[in-house]
Amino acid sequence: MSTENEGNPVPPAPSAPPVPPTSPAASPQAAASDGGEAPTTPIPPVPQGAPAGDPYAPPPQAPAEGSWPPPAPAIPSYADAGAGAGAAAGAGWGSPYDQHQQYQQHQPFQQPQPAPKKGSGRGGLIAAVLVAALVAGGIGGGLGYTLAKNNDDVGSTTVSASSDGGATQVKRAAGTIAAVAHNALPSTVTIEAESTSGEGGTGTGFVFDTQGHIITNNHVVADALDGGKLTATFPDGKKYDAEVVGHAQGYDVAVIKLKNPPSDLKPLALGNSDNVAVGDETIAIGAPFGLSNTVTTGIISAKNRPVASSDGSSTSKASYMSALQTDASINPGNSGGPLMDASGAVIGINSAIQSASSGGLGSTGQSGSIGLGFAIPINQAKYVAQQLIKTGKPVYAKIGASVSLEDSTNGAQITDAGTGGSAAVESGGPADKAGLKPGDVITKLDDSVIDSGPTLIGEIWTHKPEDKVQITYKRGGSEHTVTVTLGSRVGDN
Repeated sequence: MSTENEGNPVPPAPSAPPVPPTSPAASPQAAASDGGEAPTTPIPPVPQGAPAGDPYAPPPQAPAEGSWPPPAPAIPSYADAGAGAGAAAGAGWGSPYDQHQQYQQHQPFQQPQPAPKKGSGRGGLIAAVLVAALVAGGIGGGLGYTLAKNNDDVGSTTVSASSDGGATQVKRAAGTIAAVAHNALPSTVTIEAESTSGEGGTGTGFVFDTQGHIITNNHVVADALDGGKLTATFPDGKKYDAEVVGHAQGYDVAVIKLKNPPSDLKPLALGNSDNVAVGDETIAIGAPFGLSNTVTTGIISAKNRPVASSDGSSTSKASYMSALQTDASINPGNSGGPLMDASGAVIGINSAIQSASSGGLGSTGQSGSIGLGFAIPINQAKYVAQQLIKTGKPVYAKIGASVSLEDSTNGAQITDAGTGGSAAVESGGPADKAGLKPGDVITKLDDSVIDSGPTLIGEIWTHKPEDKVQITYKRGGSEHTVTVTLGSRVGDN
């Protein structure tokens, strides 16, 4: 399944061994034309001369020319006005970055869109919010006046809660969504990455340790590499400059460190993603479309979902994961944020979404959530983050064989040749020692069904070098199972 890293289309997957080889803002004019307001119609006068509803009354006479009041104008069509308002309210907003690309279920990769200029997303967000507020304000104001006028003589039956103490005195039990959000929000940050050319976007991260390390997605910080600018802003508004400690493109994990971090950092508790069950409650925190500190909820919809994603740039390589799938609302800008269980423990890093299209209402902007979000399991992300903090480079497990990355349901086939004319099976590597050969089709890794090359890569990368795995493969119509001790590769190149 290929997906989008927060809304950008996925580029073609690289052909490599288990490791890949070396919204527009809503327009105010959409809400209303000719001045920005939908036409209104005065209430026509009640005809005089007979009580309402009298079947024997003569028909009302048309007023003479020049008489007062004039005849009521024709009732306008509300279809156009309604469509305009809907378009304004429904158009995509915001931050140029949530490039969550989810690993869509065997859907063809799409060509990436160029990264927007930094700042364009925020301007779009402000415009869209203002248009929505004006539309809602106009309707709400009119309805409110009519209801008040029609109820002048009716006593109010509204019951108001006591203002003593206010909402700040409400106690929320531990384990409730409100309590989890209250405890987790101070440990999440909105990350802004800007390249030397001014391009970039917004994502999310969370506190990993008290030394100031923040864990996020590789595609969130990619623009800040090679001399760019990186900042992290906490919910209380405090902003810190940051630097990239290490990044793993293949895993789509990165670690940044705050410069001059505060002394009261509270790392989020990490859970055990292996113990997650389908149906478990999930809570996500992020900055969808630039709306920082947004909390959404859902459940675990599936586990071990094979996903291949990209950061959307023309030079990007695919990232692979065996993901946690959730229906919690994940949108562009949620990338790198925590996916938590009901206790508030982090079980994954929100990284990708499946989108139905590249945009709504004819736009070519980023798509939003359709209830298919994907997160890197925290057990894998924790291992990668620790390696990045320790050495600055990622370490990948490998079998030492090149497999086809084409969509398939039959398995991962070892190719006849590797990249650049190299051998498809590395001499002396794990696959070679296990007796695997070009043409073999791998169908299982331990108990996990392998239906394609990307699925195999994602499953291998959930393991560590030196782990022993059982690989089932087909050769010449016969099925075989061998034990493979995984090798290692350091770095993304």
